[in-house]
Amino acid sequence: MKYLLALDQGTTSSRAILFTLEGRPVAWAKREFRQLYPRPGWVEHDPLELWETTLLAAREALRRAGVEAREVLALGITNQRETTLLWDRKTGEPLHNAIVWQDRRTASICEALREKGLEPLFRERTGLLLDPYFSGTKLMWLLENVPGLKEKARRGEVLFGTVDTWLVWKLTGGRVHATDPTNASRTLLFNLHALAWDPELLGALGIPPSLLPEVRPSDGDFGEALPELLGASLPIRGVLGDQQAALFGQGALAAGEGKCTYGTGAFLLLNTGERPVLSQKGLLATVAWSLGGRATYALEGSLFVAGAAVQWLRDLGLLRESREVEALAESVEDTGGVVFVPAFAGLGAPHWDPYARGAILGLTRGTTRAHLARAALEGVAFSVRDVVLAMEEEAGIRLKGLKADGGMAQNRLFLKLQADLLGVPVAVPEVTETTALGAALMAGVGAGALSPEDVAGRFLEAERFLPAMPEERREALYRGWREAVERAKGLSREDGPGSPL
Repeated sequence: MKYLLALDQGTTSSRAILFTLEGRPVAWAKREFRQLYPRPGWVEHDPLELWETTLLAAREALRRAGVEAREVLALGITNQRETTLLWDRKTGEPLHNAIVWQDRRTASICEALREKGLEPLFRERTGLLLDPYFSGTKLMWLLENVPGLKEKARRGEVLFGTVDTWLVWKLTGGRVHATDPTNASRTLLFNLHALAWDPELLGALGIPPSLLPEVRPSDGDFGEALPELLGASLPIRGVLGDQQAALFGQGALAAGEGKCTYGTGAFLLLNTGERPVLSQKGLLATVAWSLGGRATYALEGSLFVAGAAVQWLRDLGLLRESREVEALAESVEDTGGVVFVPAFAGLGAPHWDPYARGAILGLTRGTTRAHLARAALEGVAFSVRDVVLAMEEEAGIRLKGLKADGGMAQNRLFLKLQADLLGVPVAVPEVTETTALGAALMAGVGAGALSPEDVAGRFLEAERFLPAMPEERREALYRGWREAVERAKGLSREDGPGSPL
């Protein structure tokens, strides 16, 4: 039997999962690493810890499965996106800690670029907003603030990469310096239309082209892992950023198919086919993957609060454990008129109001904790609908169905509410490790063992939730939601509704 090995390098841990060619998980291993906070708002990782924990997890997964590396057909990599690393071209030594995607130190750089009128250029070329989230301004900060680094970079002695590039470099012993379009498209440096690094954007950020990795297709040849690392020389044949890997692992390969990963927040991706859709509503255009050099695109929207809404109920003492929310919410037929807007950290897509705050409206003496629990679940589902409607309007594509993963995808009541409030089926996969599965299946495609049609067929549905709510009821509830959202907007402004008189 041949296997596919996925390396899933995330924000808090590095994991490795071994799959069969049919997409069935065989064994997995996980290693956590330190989170470094040198200043408020700054988040860093030690690049060597990222590498070492990934390697240890891979070795442990093979050992647990009782599988030798020579039985592995190919290796795939998926990773936390936007996190930025620099290392010495000759020695391979990191030149600074990795600056993590969560890091906000470059907010002033982004503001300065906006004041220069450059945001429309970046938005049109990259599909992204000027935000500290993305790699380009992190790289600019490193070149400006690490002593001697800019001169070293100008001499061609420095290499840049997101986490996938760093792992490929280490696995191949420095023989391959490459990334794929899904990761490149999160840097603010990559032209979505030309599928290449953009010289004008590089110039705007003062970044020498010599730093950049080669961009290869997601199913491309990324070299061979050294035999001494895992016991045999393994072909690296798949690379995808984590959210795109989940979309691929969910088999959402056709335009109009989408997935939502419900974690603390939520990431929603809609496959838009062979064209990028540039958003005017705060959504992100991104490369979904590149197969044989041919790109598929997606629209991405993120919610700040999903599972965190349930955690808030727990922290208030309304639940002993988060998993109790389903039974509690199911004990009432509806919310009793309560609407819960979970804007604890402002509103993300498509509203983008940092001054919005959480709001609960419609309370009466008859309101119970069960009504609040159900309203919290509905609030997350409504937030997803907001993003879906914006995506459909801008892409001109109707969502055919939503594939769900993440912690809240274990809550059957929530998934039923999501299907009702979207008006489309919501499906849950049998294999819940969709990010790692996507990387493994991409490696299978790159190795020639699988076709894209095979990947679509690998999606094993554990359960499907069909919308049962009458459309009139759905639209009435949604109107109430939109009214509540408008009341939540601007609440934390000094001159806003929430300010002291």
